[in-house]
Amino acid sequence: MGNQYSNLIKVKNQEQWVPKEELLYQKSDKQSFTIGVPKERILQEKRVSLVPSAAGLLVNNGHRVIVERGAGQEANFEDRLYAEVGAELVDSPSEIFQAQIIIKIAPPTLDEISLMRDRAILFSALHQRAQSKEYYKSLINKRITAISYEHIRNGNQEHPVLHSISEIVGTTAIHIASQYLSHPVWGRGKMLGGFTGINPSEVVIIGAGIVGESAAKTALGAGALVKVFDNSISNLRRLQSNLRAPIFSSIIQPDVLKQALSTADVAIGALWITGPNAMTIVSEEMVKCMKKGSIIVDVSIDRGGCFETSTETNHLEPVYQIHGVTHYCVPNISSRTPHTASYALSNYFAPLMLEMAENGGLNQMLLNNLGLREGVYIYSGKVTFHSIAEKFGLPFQDLGLVISAFG
Repeated sequence: MGNQYSNLIKVKNQEQWVPKEELLYQKSDKQSFTIGVPKERILQEKRVSLVPSAAGLLVNNGHRVIVERGAGQEANFEDRLYAEVGAELVDSPSEIFQAQIIIKIAPPTLDEISLMRDRAILFSALHQRAQSKEYYKSLINKRITAISYEHIRNGNQEHPVLHSISEIVGTTAIHIASQYLSHPVWGRGKMLGGFTGINPSEVVIIGAGIVGESAAKTALGAGALVKVFDNSISNLRRLQSNLRAPIFSSIIQPDVLKQALSTADVAIGALWITGPNAMTIVSEEMVKCMKKGSIIVDVSIDRGGCFETSTETNHLEPVYQIHGVTHYCVPNISSRTPHTASYALSNYFAPLMLEMAENGGLNQMLLNNLGLREGVYIYSGKVTFHSIAEKFGLPFQDLGLVISAFG
């Protein structure tokens, strides 16, 4: 091709040869970032924010990706896989947290925040109810821009990260129930689903959201008889339309729900009741009516749970029995399948980093992306979540005005 052409680059998702001058012009308004991927240190968090293939994609687009050794080990991503795609491996957390952008699964601890550089950009979960005033003030003092991935919306007004994780959680909840239902001690030695010549298993799902829909799909695929309850008729109608399969559905009515639970082999709790009058949906009396060796998986345990008998457990000791019914009440179910869940998170973060670079940085992107704005709870040290400012008596700033000022 001669000296006129030198590099193969991706333009508008297609590979084509471009002249040197055009290549330089196209890259002139882009930014390159230093992105840190720390090892998660919160108990039983096994996921990693960027998988090796995503790290390689970012490196190939001119970004520097720094990965703490062992960050992907629990999710079965070896260090060598990151090294092979051009990511830099470091031993010290202090090196990771000096990166321009930090991408984490769990919120950083106070010790981790102390290691971060001033004006760094943080992407992580928020877990708003679990944080203290000291936590937010430490981010403010470092003038961090902190973005909660669970609050980000896309153009369809969906929460894309939560949507993906919820699909994994709903599917995994059925697999968990199947495991314990067949267990000789915790269950009934029964296979979940249908089998020629015997009645199919009965699965009751409380909640017709993404978790409930994914659980219903998986249970139907196994041949189970599925009954779904929700307090919204529109949610039930949407779920039935999406499933395109015959299921029993009902608004939550105690007598009807109690009857369904009395014959159920599995019950999945996937509904969040909020507000001052929030209460559990399934009473202890209803649980007493369930069959011995039946299984409850209370996905909503991190927000109080659907079952009065639910108590939060963990991945090391996930189950207990009350009234002969086995309860699985682990709040972080997606960390049970960390390899798959890491891909779900990485599939969002990597394209987001590329889009930020194409837009000339986070500030410019926020001007045009209202959905991303919804995840920003601190911008350059200024609190932009009204609920956080109100709860802790911190000064509140309107994000739109703050962005304009920094523009």
